[in-house]
Amino acid sequence: MTTEINTASTAVVGRRKFKALRWWMLALFLLGVTVNYITRNSLGLLAPELKTSLNMSTEHYSWVVAAFQLAYTIFQPLCGWVIDVIGVKLGFMIFATVWAVVCMLHAGVGSWIHLAVLRFFMGSAEAAATPANAKAISDWFPRKERPVAAGWAGVGFSIGAMLAPPIVVIAHLSFGWRGAFLFCGFLALLWVVLWWRFYHEPESHPNLSKDELALIRQDNEPQQSRLPFLASLKIVSKNKKFYAIAIPAFLAEPAWAVFSFWVPLYLANDRGMDLKHIAMFAWLPFLAADIGSVASGYLTTLYRKWFHCTRINSVVASSVTGAFMMVSLAFVAMTKDPYLAIALISIGGFGHQVISCMLSALVVESFDKNQVATVNGMRGSSAWIASFLFSLLIGAVADNIGFNPLFIAMGFFDLVGAVFLIALIAERRNPAKGEHA
Repeated sequence: MTTEINTASTAVVGRRKFKALRWWMLALFLLGVTVNYITRNSLGLLAPELKTSLNMSTEHYSWVVAAFQLAYTIFQPLCGWVIDVIGVKLGFMIFATVWAVVCMLHAGVGSWIHLAVLRFFMGSAEAAATPANAKAISDWFPRKERPVAAGWAGVGFSIGAMLAPPIVVIAHLSFGWRGAFLFCGFLALLWVVLWWRFYHEPESHPNLSKDELALIRQDNEPQQSRLPFLASLKIVSKNKKFYAIAIPAFLAEPAWAVFSFWVPLYLANDRGMDLKHIAMFAWLPFLAADIGSVASGYLTTLYRKWFHCTRINSVVASSVTGAFMMVSLAFVAMTKDPYLAIALISIGGFGHQVISCMLSALVVESFDKNQVATVNGMRGSSAWIASFLFSLLIGAVADNIGFNPLFIAMGFFDLVGAVFLIALIAERRNPAKGEHA
């Protein structure tokens, strides 16, 4: 018996240590968010057929979209608090299982009202993705690497949207629209198994070396005690830095809602594309968003190197850069060429994801580790309030005035957000030499 115990102990101690394991954990999280967006964006891609099959008007469809957005808005802080309390592994696994099952239940809908109810429950579970993002980064990365890690983590939010058109359309052509929902939900369940098997906290991961654990923890802030949900919300709501992040998030999110839920209908109604053509082009804004996600973190490095910005100011500068790129959306209304319109929307996708990743990085930089998931959830709620309202506005006016006035408005929202970012969180003086390094 003693020999067996010693053998088992030796096996555990002798587990292979992976180099740069923190980046492998980030890749596993990124894969989960990718699946999250495939299940989420399946609705927008199937919308033209769903409108016919379920006898939906554009206004009915806006209520279906708004049901998801309303749930996403309400539940992000709660999901964040749950993840702060029970940990990102168990918390994210529970929420992912729920959204996978609910996505599969979409296959049985018989009316737009039934679809709206399911979208509400799906949104409540998928709301965990944003707060889990901040929690995973704060758990696995030292402060100096977090902006770059946030940029790479943001890839999952856009690569899923990029992969959704070909995956959903292929599934639709093979199994019909009901089978497409089943297929997307099944992909999510497969990821849940991978997450439970391979993700662990840094202190308990059997494949993490002592040197890398020391690197991860080298400049981490001291942890504060966990607070009840309402008490945590109260403390955060009194912090000026939260509004510096939440207001720009509110102004940025309408554009992402349009990319995710409305661009396929826009291409079909205003640009005359069928489903196959939509599948060929609707992924391009999300490819640009992927590039923007990755570039955002490295932009902070360039701002620190070239202009000697502090870490906070480099993140702010990167976000402001993205805000100027969003002006491209205003020019969508001025072109009659559908391919130029897609190119301009793609520039907006790049700019939006730079902003989004940097706002997430600011949460991680500015708040205590035991609060980051809750704060990022509150930030996400601020964003999705705007997403919810803007979708209802589109449903009410798009059939009458078209999308052009909406694109013009989206082109300038983020410049207003940049003003709040600079006014409320940017640091006012340059650091001493070497402080920004």
